[in-house]
Amino acid sequence: MQQAVLWAGCTLLLAAPGLGCSSAHADEPWTFTTIADARSGIANSVDLGAPGDSPGDMFVFDQPLLNEAKQNIGSNSGFCVRTLPGQFNECQWTLTLADGTITVAGRESDTGTSMIPVVGGTGNYLGVKGMLATTPNGDRTFTQVLSLIKATP
Repeated sequence: MQQAVLWAGCTLLLAAPGLGCSSAHADEPWTFTTIADARSGIANSVDLGAPGDSPGDMFVFDQPLLNEAKQNIGSNSGFCVRTLPGQFNECQWTLTLADGTITVAGRESDTGTSMIPVVGGTGNYLGVKGMLATTPNGDRTFTQVLSLIKATP
């Protein structure tokens, strides 16, 4: 199953090799959904403070990035630093897709949906701004809904 996404007047197929569209207009919003699959790939914890969950501990990851049909569309890689044990991390990660990257950074909660700001992009995502809503699914996957605006110079 392919998911079509409307982006500034053109259709994207998330299962297709290229997710981008070069004819975007300034300030036209679009959304798409990815799934970060923490069941495979790299996932390493670094216990830096007191033993166990403590401020300063880190988590480093590089995992598959899937579309809603569970097809691999790229990678989801970054790190989180524990700020409040049992509740929050400060994180930064990059979604790498066939046609560019999207980087996000912000506070992620251990439970529920976290709203993480988009801080930039490359390739077809150069100049994007917006928000990523990430929600744990309970099976070591995370649904990530990106709401983006691409401002053209």
